[in-house]
Amino acid sequence: MQKRMLVVAGALALAGLAGAQAPDLKAPDGFKVSVFAEGFKQPRFMAVAPNGDVFVSDPQAGTVTVLPDQDGNGVADGKTVFASGLNRPHGLAFQGGFLYVANTDGVVRFAYKAGQTKAGGAPQKLLSLPAGGGHWTRTVTFGPDGKMYVATGSSCNVCEESNSHRASVWVYDADGSNGKPYATGLRNPVGLEWFGGTLYATNNGRDLLGDNIPPEGFYKLRAGGFYGWPYCYTTEAGQPQVWDKDFGKKSAATCQDATPAFALTTAHSAPLGLAFYDGKTFPAAYRGQMFAALHGSWNRSTKSGYKVVQVNPQTGQVTDFLTGFLSGQRTLGRPVDLVVAQDGALLLTDDGEGRIWRVQYVGK
Repeated sequence: MQKRMLVVAGALALAGLAGAQAPDLKAPDGFKVSVFAEGFKQPRFMAVAPNGDVFVSDPQAGTVTVLPDQDGNGVADGKTVFASGLNRPHGLAFQGGFLYVANTDGVVRFAYKAGQTKAGGAPQKLLSLPAGGGHWTRTVTFGPDGKMYVATGSSCNVCEESNSHRASVWVYDADGSNGKPYATGLRNPVGLEWFGGTLYATNNGRDLLGDNIPPEGFYKLRAGGFYGWPYCYTTEAGQPQVWDKDFGKKSAATCQDATPAFALTTAHSAPLGLAFYDGKTFPAAYRGQMFAALHGSWNRSTKSGYKVVQVNPQTGQVTDFLTGFLSGQRTLGRPVDLVVAQDGALLLTDDGEGRIWRVQYVGK
């Protein structure tokens, strides 16, 4: 599909980009890209509140901020800190009258009522997780069963972990009780989203095997599933995993039990947040499609990632949706997470430039 630049001058002025090289963002024809909010230290994961307000975590600031758009003009009315003093907050989720926040050392929750912009009290600690490490982010989401699903990355590039929470997704009751492993062998499952009764995850593959091995993967998770790390990795979507002979702690037979990724993208591109489009304003061809943010490589001779891709959950086809965060080898932004706003727009956090972008279909 032919693409063209659809970032308007007003959006660039709002983002404070006058005098700097602005990202030449390109989306499919008919889509408009603008700035929803800016001025963050490290905007990461978002969640849409029951009343439509957008909440965003900022790990560097230790805050969760609420962004209302009451006049519906596609620009946040302002920024109000809902909670502060948090320990590298990352994943957010609304469930049962609470806002859940995944800090790097555990999950907490705040009582929440629709339209509330300030926490009414201290957070309730629900569970502890191993803090920091090579992968410090924690992600929380809720399934159709009302259970809480929490993702924790590995402490290393490739190793056998001593803490079973690492490199896995665990499932809990909503109050943090009765926790048990749900999916294991996921080196760094940052994006986590339920759609159509299936839990989907992004995963960051291991380093130090060159520019192109292993490619990054998108997974369909199931209870009790094993997804390969640290012994195996996927090189071809849907095909048996390959034994990581460079690590070699177990035999190649281990890989027979490893579920492969259903879709792949370029190695080291670092897929993070994902969202399935369930709004009503995009054309029909985009509905039910996965959108994933590729944060971008740090250890590849030619940079990869720095864009948003569209992933077909049935065929595994991966296509570019939003590009322009990379100019040659110069980084102009780093995509992190996506949510579908109440008005049907797709919102994207950019922690490289401290802003949130808005992508809306306006017609050709």
